[in-house]
Amino acid sequence: MAEKQAAAAMRQPESHDLRRCDMGQTCHACVKYLMFTFNLVFWLGGCGILGVGIWLSVTQGNFATLSPSFPSLSAANVLIAAGTIIMLIGFLGCLGSIKENRCLLLSFFFSILLVFLLEVTAGILFVTYTEQINAHAKEDLKEGLALYGSQGNLGLTKAWNIIQIDFHCCGVLNHTDWFVAFGENRVPDSCCFEYSRNCGRDRPKMWWPVGCYDKVKGWILENLVMLGVFVLLVLLVQVLSMVFSLTVCLRARKDKKNMYV
Repeated sequence: MAEKQAAAAMRQPESHDLRRCDMGQTCHACVKYLMFTFNLVFWLGGCGILGVGIWLSVTQGNFATLSPSFPSLSAANVLIAAGTIIMLIGFLGCLGSIKENRCLLLSFFFSILLVFLLEVTAGILFVTYTEQINAHAKEDLKEGLALYGSQGNLGLTKAWNIIQIDFHCCGVLNHTDWFVAFGENRVPDSCCFEYSRNCGRDRPKMWWPVGCYDKVKGWILENLVMLGVFVLLVLLVQVLSMVFSLTVCLRARKDKKNMYV
């Protein structure tokens, strides 16, 4: 009887350890496949963004290139760069999680960490130097008005037309910005309340009186809550991605050590 009780007492810790081991393996598998699924979606999203960027580049040229100081900073180029980076990081996460490869997982971790730090740094610099950025942006956009309608600047011309029509505005600060750019008292036809050919030459009462800079800035402020929530979600996803990658990496390291024990 005493021997049976002793054997039962010895089996209880072993059974408890087995349950803990099974639970740990289940949690590890959940984290592993959750990370794989997330990065697969991440990779597919990168493919979509890259595709849209290439389509814009082929069909629209340098669409939305408003700044003469940064001629390469077009919507197409930004989307192509963002899509490529997202695809590469998603690929590292997918392959690293499913293979439990420490090298790939650490590469994924440091890639996400680098992007996270760049985003935080950019946010801090933007808040710190908001006034200087606003002043430089206004002057840069005014200089860009002189390129409107010129050869090789179709993207800038289209971008200004779309912004002025959609936001019901004219020029950077007001319609007089176009007077300086054109060297005469006229504005693009897209500044008119009702679009008609040459309405920007001889119908000043039909021109939008408000500048586009304040209009676009007001639209951003109106949607600031949604923008803030989106930014916080992006940062949260990045932090969770780093935590998951480290968890899978440490587990893979532990399993590798156990193989040689």
